[in-house]
Amino acid sequence: MKIAFQGEHGAFSEVAAKKFFGDKIETIPSYAFADVFEKVENKQVRFGVIPIENSLYGSVFDTYDLLLKSNLSVVGELQLQINHHLLAKRHLELAEITKVYSHPQALGQCSEFLKTLKNAEILPSYDTAGSALTLLKHNGDPVAIVASKEAAEVYQLKILKKHIQNNSENYTRFLIIAKKPLLEDFKSPKTSICFELKNIPGALFKSLSVFALREINLVKIESRPIPHKPFEYRFYADFFGDLREERIKNALKNLEEISLSIKVFGTYEKGEVYKS
Repeated sequence: MKIAFQGEHGAFSEVAAKKFFGDKIETIPSYAFADVFEKVENKQVRFGVIPIENSLYGSVFDTYDLLLKSNLSVVGELQLQINHHLLAKRHLELAEITKVYSHPQALGQCSEFLKTLKNAEILPSYDTAGSALTLLKHNGDPVAIVASKEAAEVYQLKILKKHIQNNSENYTRFLIIAKKPLLEDFKSPKTSICFELKNIPGALFKSLSVFALREINLVKIESRPIPHKPFEYRFYADFFGDLREERIKNALKNLEEISLSIKVFGTYEKGEVYKS
């Protein structure tokens, strides 16, 4: 089974894919999130794994925008603890390091430790594991990267310092996307939608009440600007419940009355939490 993910081998998205599906899969690297969606859309892979939010740094807005544009379904989720490590081609003293590469979010998550590297220039890269490819081009230079322990294994790198993130409670939530929804009996179903409200008084309050009145647990709501409509917003929401339930059908029917549009991304099993 082929699974697409953003980044190079050793990326946290690949780790998430293996946690969710097991090791007996073929993981397909992709340069950008849009490439993951395209591979799933074109049936080059069966599933894609994409990050949607981080517990410290919030939502991944590119993913939200791509979900809205695509016709793909969300069929699963998981939460992965993110542990960052300082890696190099050879053993280095921390004071020797002149450059550190990684994804900007990873650099931000490790900012306190990186401040202690007084002689190092901190440089952004498109991916944590992808920065390992940059590292391999530096033959004897005292260069390091911030990446996963899996990246260290894939590229045969030395771990100079473990667990360098600012906060140990650092988790990323990933979504599993597919061409079609999964019609299963879920033990703890969760549904994700997007809606754009009519410009009427109390519209946001009314949208929340369609869930509250039916005791539907709305676990997340987030607004995103609508292109070409300055200071108008769409709302992305996650709630517990299955689209096939009568109360969910009735809630969405009521939501339609005050909405210009509603898009359902899918119902899926509430994700497990994995340590990395």
